[in-house]
Amino acid sequence: MKEDPDVVLLYIPLMKDLNMSWHDIKNCSRSELNGILQAYSTFETMHSFDGYSSEAVSQMAKNDKSIPSKYAKYKEVRARMEDRLGKKKETKSFKAQLGL
Repeated sequence: MKEDPDVVLLYIPLMKDLNMSWHDIKNCSRSELNGILQAYSTFETMHSFDGYSSEAVSQMAKNDKSIPSKYAKYKEVRARMEDRLGKKKETKSFKAQLGL
């Protein structure tokens, strides 16, 4: 069997996690496939700690030292996406933004 990074890092996740068929994969360009995997990775990061409170995460971090960095990445991605969607910032009037 050929040990190819494309098989391990690209094709298997597309087929297993996103249920893409071999035919679908062959019909997409390499840049499209990389874009799909990047979006899927961001989606997984964005929802990796959904349903957990900060206290629960700190309890999990006692057993697994990689949790704090994963949680920080989760918070960063969530904040970036919420900022892009306009959920984080309240809409203020022009006078309120100037402090008048």
